[in-house]
Formats: sequence, C-alpha cells, structure tokens
Amino acid sequence: MSWPVMTLSIIVSILSVILAATVLLHKGRGGGMSDLFGGGMSTSMGGASTAERRLDRITVILALLWLLTIAGLLVLYRIEV
Repeated sequence: MSWPVMTLSIIVSILSVILAATVLLHKGRGGGMSDLFGGGMSTSMGGASTAERRLDRITVILALLWLLTIAGLLVLYRIEV
C-alpha cells in the first residue's frame, strides 16, 4: 500500500468518526426514532439557535470533505498507485 492511499485511508477514518459525532450532536426534529422512544415530549420554541446553525455547517463541510477523500481513494485505486 502506497503512502497516498494510506494517508487518505487514515483521513477517511478520522473524518468518519468526527462526522458520526457531529450527526449525533444534532437535536432531534421529531417525527422519527426520537418520538418513538419518547424524545418528542419536549417542544421547541422558536427557530434554530446560532450553535445549531454552526453545527449544521460543520456537519455539511465534514460530509463534503469525507466524500472528496472517498473520491480521492477511488481515483488512487483506479490508477493503482
């Protein structure tokens, strides 16, 4: 295994863990699994806070970086570096 493939593999692993953590930090919107287990009892007043919007942006950026590194790995495997 070459060093570019190894480096991107490590980056994908780290991004996967961080991305999963950011997704789990999101507040439940209701109507899904959170309602099924009693998480829908609380009502939210108003819109999304600044922290929630920032978390949304971070999650989207991490997801895009994750997709780009996966695409990079696919290219490297295709040219067999």
